[in-house]
Amino acid sequence: MTTGDKAPEILGKDQNGNEVRLSDFAGKKLVLYFYPKDNTSGCTAEACSLRDNLPALAGKGYAVVGVSPDSEASHQRFIEKHGLPFTLIADTDHSLAEKMGAWGEKSMYGRKYMGILRTTFIIDPDGNIEHIFGPKQIKTKEHGNQILNLG
Repeated sequence: MTTGDKAPEILGKDQNGNEVRLSDFAGKKLVLYFYPKDNTSGCTAEACSLRDNLPALAGKGYAVVGVSPDSEASHQRFIEKHGLPFTLIADTDHSLAEKMGAWGEKSMYGRKYMGILRTTFIIDPDGNIEHIFGPKQIKTKEHGNQILNLG
């Protein structure tokens, strides 16, 4: 997906098994961020940056939703451990990540594998992708500020 594209209506199931739809956020800008794994250092730093900046983000009309291939139970533990006040989607079959272009080949210690490419989509109140932060642009500890500084 690229800027200007319409985001999909059905986003997936949240940490409680409830379906999450784009229309649930009508009238708001949506920060839809994809991250590789619950409770890893970079992903925790990113989630906490968004958590700590949530009042300022909400003040600018943003809602935040995280997406990873972790299970609903894993998301529940991640939310409880770090006091995350936003929805996390359990994209266990990585279908949303694939649809959005946030799934691809990664490499660690010379081993190649498929996984989540850390990506954040800013979706406007009409459901169109307004801005994309790619993996090389995201600073996990400062991501909330990066979004706030969009203008």
